[in-house]
Amino acid sequence: MMVEKERSLFSWLIATFTVTAGTGYLTYFYVGPSYVWEQWTYLVHTLLGFFLSPVILFFVITHFRRTVGLRRPGVLLLGIFLALIALGAIVTGLYIGIVGQTEKYRFIFDVHVWLSTGAALLVIMHVMLYRLFLPKTRQEPKQGLFSIRRATLNQLGIQFSVTIALVGLATLTYASRSSTFKDEAAITPYELNYGEHPFRPSQTETSTGGFLDVKRLGRSPDCGVCHDEIFNEWKSSLHAKAASDKAYQTNINLLAKNKGMSATRYCEGCHAPVALLSGQLATGGKLDTDGHLHEGVSCMSCHGIERVINTNGVASYLFKPSISYLFAGEDQPLAKKLHNYIVRLQPAQHRKDLAQAPLSTPEICATCHAQFMDKDINSWGWVKMQDDYVAWLNSPYSKQSKQTFSGTTMQRCQDCHFPLVGGGDPSADSNGMFRSHRALGANTAIPFIDGDMEHVKLTQEFLQSNKVRVNIDRPTRPVSVRSNKHVSPGAARIDETPGYFYLGEEVSLNVVVTNVGVGHDFPGGTTDINEVWIHVIVTDAQNRLVYQSGAVDGTGEVDSKAHFYRTIPVDRNGEHVWRHDLFRMVGDSYKKVVEAGNSDIVNYKFKIPSWVKGQLNANAIVRYRKFTNRYAKWALKDENIVLPIVDVATDSLRIPVREKLEAQGL
Repeated sequence: MMVEKERSLFSWLIATFTVTAGTGYLTYFYVGPSYVWEQWTYLVHTLLGFFLSPVILFFVITHFRRTVGLRRPGVLLLGIFLALIALGAIVTGLYIGIVGQTEKYRFIFDVHVWLSTGAALLVIMHVMLYRLFLPKTRQEPKQGLFSIRRATLNQLGIQFSVTIALVGLATLTYASRSSTFKDEAAITPYELNYGEHPFRPSQTETSTGGFLDVKRLGRSPDCGVCHDEIFNEWKSSLHAKAASDKAYQTNINLLAKNKGMSATRYCEGCHAPVALLSGQLATGGKLDTDGHLHEGVSCMSCHGIERVINTNGVASYLFKPSISYLFAGEDQPLAKKLHNYIVRLQPAQHRKDLAQAPLSTPEICATCHAQFMDKDINSWGWVKMQDDYVAWLNSPYSKQSKQTFSGTTMQRCQDCHFPLVGGGDPSADSNGMFRSHRALGANTAIPFIDGDMEHVKLTQEFLQSNKVRVNIDRPTRPVSVRSNKHVSPGAARIDETPGYFYLGEEVSLNVVVTNVGVGHDFPGGTTDINEVWIHVIVTDAQNRLVYQSGAVDGTGEVDSKAHFYRTIPVDRNGEHVWRHDLFRMVGDSYKKVVEAGNSDIVNYKFKIPSWVKGQLNANAIVRYRKFTNRYAKWALKDENIVLPIVDVATDSLRIPVREKLEAQGL
């Protein structure tokens, strides 16, 4: 009686195991897009696995206790090995079903497939050996070595039919529901003031050729449910604040006021892609930070880029929405949890859609970190503006310029601004490393205003990481007298005559600023509203000021005669466009930067006063401040604002001073 019950249970188990394996292999070998039916099949396979695992364990224990005393060692050893393989398949399956798949432990999925396959083959071998060595008196009539019991076939038929019916019904029911996405302009009527293309003057394209629902573009906090470490880094980044920072808000509203709401598409393709691609930028739309501008450059803004259209910039990318998993875009908590669970369960499509090839190339950065202006915006003509990508191409790091460093590998934008960091993110590689999404650069103003002092500190450290150096050249004299007493030339070896100056003499100092580590020009980005200058201070031994250039006064203004690294854009009348209202810009009247791998030499001259005591102490500092003082007060609407200044690089030099004695006759 016990044997019959066990056989009946075994037939049911074999049928259920076959259906479970069948649904697993169906999704494993299917190579097309992850359609709705396939995702329902994931769920059915997982539920069957959860249900089947404890039943298999119970059956194995019961079967082992009953057969352990039988004298068939070959069958017994194979059964024990089968049990171990089945246990491995169960453990790996439960891990995937509970934790999900991660990049670091992606091998667990493959192990699960191979162990399950091995278990299936071993079951067949175990049953065949059992029948082969079974005494003839106990064999069933007409039971061959490869025959399958009718009860097992019946169970297989029933379970396969039920499974197909469940997946089919779920797929049809889901397909009949109304879509959560409405891919149409958020504002109607939508103005086409720059031609028939809906996103001009931005250079952006979409794979559909039209607008996309906000839910396809934004909702970055939803990404943070699984990628919380990356999300928290991104939340502090200037990418996240690209549309909501106060300075940008002042400028974008100024553009809207002067040129109309549709002109803001020029900026929003990079600063707020969600607003642009959802059709919010027309008369009646809002530039509010509480709505679609809150995310700035959202997760999907970069991870949805399928192709770089060109490297001219102004948002020159093609956006393609990802294939939706079940219940994508839903707000109902249970539906969102189910959606996230399916993504973790089988992230292959998610990985394919959100790890597009452009993400690892410098060209993707060019889509927004290069810029030009044409007649549509400035009513004048084509003007080239910032272009960190071309500056990188001309640098030694691109390995595409005439000058190169001794290293043989190309260094991309991502290697500096998205470095590998350790953590437990699902996208972390086998070493537990993933790309940091803080996107550290040179903006200390916005995190300072927002009170994010951690980001300010990290940005300062990034700026001070020896990528820019300053050196004061040691002065020398063509004729130098060390003593009026004769000394034999062999008594002392002097490799270099130390430089010195006399009281009342004019000093000429060369200060050299070298860009040794920035992958593009220094400074880069918005050089018209950033301040980079050299501060030179010379004091005597009693710390009395002898000379100074580049001091900051009590109002926050930098010495106007200091040596600056910046651009000065002008309008058609030659007036300085200091508000960053670039729609008035027609060119630059001044531009000074230090190209990657190059140096800039600045000469300073001053006269040594007669009251100087001791040696001169010369100090040179390369200083940086995000936003000029004048622009900051206007853009941030705060006359008392004091933004942080970062000392990027420093050098000092001690220079001997002598009193010049009158020559005495013989």
